[in-house]
Amino acid sequence: MIYLVEDDDSIRELVVYTLQSTGFAARGFGRAEDFWEAMNTETPEMVLLDIMLPDEDGLEILKKLRACPATERLPVMMLTAKGTEYDKVIGLDSGADDYLPKPFGMMEMVSRVKAVLRRSNPEKSGKDRDKETSVYRIGPITADIPRHQVLVEGMPVTLTFKEFELLCCLMEHEGIVLTRDQLLTRIWGYDFDGETRTVDVHIRALRQKLGPGGSCIETVRGVGYKMEEI
Repeated sequence: MIYLVEDDDSIRELVVYTLQSTGFAARGFGRAEDFWEAMNTETPEMVLLDIMLPDEDGLEILKKLRACPATERLPVMMLTAKGTEYDKVIGLDSGADDYLPKPFGMMEMVSRVKAVLRRSNPEKSGKDRDKETSVYRIGPITADIPRHQVLVEGMPVTLTFKEFELLCCLMEHEGIVLTRDQLLTRIWGYDFDGETRTVDVHIRALRQKLGPGGSCIETVRGVGYKMEEI
């Protein structure tokens, strides 16, 4: 089940229809109040969330989802008319897994939904990597793919799906410099049409959340990032 929170009736109906016609179960909500009521009954696989809503800002909804243990890893894609880099960065900083500015094509939307769901599936993510490698360790950081768990100095760290994928990708290629474009393609799972700033935002969030382990992620000026034990 995919939930869409969008106050524009025509957009909401079109998106829900498109999702349903491409094999997804989907429900649309015009108000945040109705969305929260539905969340009490059923937790969806993913949420498509508009920012500008009449009763509650979409970013506030996102923050509440990330603050709740039951939904902290729930995939969320922002759908919004705000298209500046600043707004994208704010949405990603708040924990969104992807960001699709209006107007957007329905097939592009479906492609991105599939990509986010694919990347948010821990079992599939594990199969996409070396099957013999299920746990990565660099410095104080341990990433357990099957359990979708990250520990720093033995203490659990909560990451979004994209942050987890990014961390595992860097750990998998320990000591190797990966460009921003390579990371965008690998982590977002398609030809991501966005600024490489997206990678920088996630790297910054990773470093903050990893605490003492954040220094293991090294910026290679003008190229990208690499990860190795300091």
